[in-house]
Amino acid sequence: MPDEQQIEPSEPEQSTPPEPSVQPEPSARPEPSAPSEPQRPPGGDAPEPASSPPPAAPPDGGGFGAGGGDVRGGGAGNGDVGGDNAGSDGAGGGAEGNVGGAGNDGTGGGGGAALEEAVRQRDAHYERLLRVTAEFDNYRKRTERERRELIDQAAGDLLGDLLPVVDDLERALAADAGDGDAYRRGVEIIHRQLLDVMARRGVAPIEAAGADFDPTLHQAVVHEPSDSHRDGEVVEELRRGYTLRGRLLRASMVKVAKA
Repeated sequence: MPDEQQIEPSEPEQSTPPEPSVQPEPSARPEPSAPSEPQRPPGGDAPEPASSPPPAAPPDGGGFGAGGGDVRGGGAGNGDVGGDNAGSDGAGGGAEGNVGGAGNDGTGGGGGAALEEAVRQRDAHYERLLRVTAEFDNYRKRTERERRELIDQAAGDLLGDLLPVVDDLERALAADAGDGDAYRRGVEIIHRQLLDVMARRGVAPIEAAGADFDPTLHQAVVHEPSDSHRDGEVVEELRRGYTLRGRLLRASMVKVAKA
């Protein structure tokens, strides 16, 4: 048998532990650089500046505001009204600047103008109400005064026509009543004089005797059976009635026949 070769076991190599990795420090927040002014080529117009890409968000979670400012969870950028929870792009608090009050479009100021206009119209309507109320009160007092004046004038005219009748009655009372026929004729003259005054005022007597009973003109106080009168005929007039220009002034008190 061939000689066996003795192989000595080799010692295992000791592995060195890996060195801890060094975390790169966060880079400083990039400062927005002013756009470089493009060089004007000789003899030609300046080229339009190329649109620069939006700035990258800083690594610490902040955001750029709507006005170019630095926003770290507070609100919007320059001059904008912010909220408590700003978004990653810094516009969470109302980037358009019209939150919490009157916006740039002036809608808040329009409410004040409308209120002033409403107050002005209220004052104008109230003044008009006071003026109309005063005018109506004056009109009511004036019409009431004119009505009383008309009533007094009408009464004065009627009493003026009755005064001569009163004078004749006083003379009749003062005269000697020895001659009955002369005294009666004097009373008849006074009666006719009084009827003339009433006729001039539109008063006319109602002729009831012999007419059919009319409840609009007559007041039946007695119903008397009669063979010589038709049923419902006025037999006797107990008190004369009168009308004033066609309107009932006083109904006649009559006795009505009953068949």
